[in-house]
Amino acid sequence: MNLVSASLFAALVAVTLLITAWAARQNKSAADHYVAGGALTGRQNGVAIAGDFISAASFLGVTGAIALTGFNGFYLAVFVPIAFVLALLLIAEPLRNLGRFTLADVLATRFPGKDVRSLMAVSTVVISVVYLVSQLVGAALLVSLLFDLDYAVAVLIIGALTTAYTLVGGMLATSWIQIIKTGLLLVCAVVLFVLVLLRFDFNPFGPFSTALAEFGQQFVAPQRSGDAASFDQLSQTVGLVLGVLGLPHVMIRFLTVPNAQQARTSAYTSIWIFFGFYLMIPVLGYGAAVLVGPDEITAENKGGNLAVAQLAETLGGGVLLAFVAAVAFVTILAALSGLVIATSGAIAHDLYGQVLRNGKVSPTAQHRAARIATVATCLVGVGIAFAAQRQNVAFLASLGMSIAACANLPALLLTLYWRRMTARAVISGIVTGLVLSVAVILLSPAVQGADSLLPFSNPALAVAPVSFLVSILVALAGAPRGDEAAAAATVFRSLRIRALTGRTTEPPAVERIPV
Repeated sequence: MNLVSASLFAALVAVTLLITAWAARQNKSAADHYVAGGALTGRQNGVAIAGDFISAASFLGVTGAIALTGFNGFYLAVFVPIAFVLALLLIAEPLRNLGRFTLADVLATRFPGKDVRSLMAVSTVVISVVYLVSQLVGAALLVSLLFDLDYAVAVLIIGALTTAYTLVGGMLATSWIQIIKTGLLLVCAVVLFVLVLLRFDFNPFGPFSTALAEFGQQFVAPQRSGDAASFDQLSQTVGLVLGVLGLPHVMIRFLTVPNAQQARTSAYTSIWIFFGFYLMIPVLGYGAAVLVGPDEITAENKGGNLAVAQLAETLGGGVLLAFVAAVAFVTILAALSGLVIATSGAIAHDLYGQVLRNGKVSPTAQHRAARIATVATCLVGVGIAFAAQRQNVAFLASLGMSIAACANLPALLLTLYWRRMTARAVISGIVTGLVLSVAVILLSPAVQGADSLLPFSNPALAVAPVSFLVSILVALAGAPRGDEAAAAATVFRSLRIRALTGRTTEPPAVERIPV
């Protein structure tokens, strides 16, 4: 099995390296590095978005959560298409029309001050690093399982590969790796889905009824295990649905297409892929619970992150395990590259180029800064991943999305849709959401264990309403008056026109013809 695994891993890594080498010849500017020069089609970008989001958290973490907790783990899967429908309705088109490289660019079209841009950049870095760690943990667990490597060594290997992909190929290489791996991942999921159904005479309800007989009613129905656990479950769902709309590495993908129409096509394409993929996940999760068993799953990894790999080995032996693991590995590498680009963009474009250098930085210098930020991001992610080995990767990813829902989403939505929003309110909302959500996580059972000060771990349901409320109250308290109010209203009208049409309100120049 090790020979087969090594061959498949080597083949897929070789393909990704060839894509990176091809993209490197076109990765000449900051625009190429951050958003692939805006040259992707809507269909291509939609598949890449699906690849960006269907990551270790979905394929490994959600399946493992369902295999260990039953129906409650399904919440992590069922609301993803809903989240992207909201993204299509509220964010995709305005983001494409207003943004350039980062989410901070969107806010800067209305509030050009350094403070707003700086705080959104910091929020982007925090969210992306948390999400980055979840992907690193999933990939390292797979590699250590297949090749009997130490977990720390696996993390270092994956960190080095991610650095190479992002540093050399930029967003173009990342996008095409995501497109290819999405196709492979769908093939992998379909193969597992069919093999699971084969064990149950092609009855799609077979895994559920068998789990009901073996584990009882609580495994196939929503479980209530106390007010704190129920609150945590609901908070995790809210964080998933709302957090996607503020998730930097996913949202900046709408900047890789040439116009708003292609941005809409991107969203449509990704939604259909999500529906197809997540319909299969519950069958795989319950199939793992029945065919592998919760005890065997937790014996290999406490968080259940290897349930898919164990299911593949049970169904098809070492060859299928090697194929599934190799595909999952490429899945994680692609997601890691997108996260690193989002983080390096916030550091190099926003903090360095716009804040420290006041926008007076050459394209070459900004490209160099992006590469330096790429290396730094990977080093930080690898360092944190060493301490997060036993956390469920879906849970880690949900924390990143929850921080996005608390810090980024109020700033984005209120800036785009509320006339009375102010720069001070944006700053207050981001600081409130970021500080409180990180504080909740640090004081939660996920970090402190049984002696934690808080009974729940996910901050979205508790913190997001507070962040929205603080933003609204600060905006109302500091509303401009007189000429300032008129100027602010004019800026907002211009922003709305540009968000909807992609055009500014300035009339075109008309050549005067002498009479």
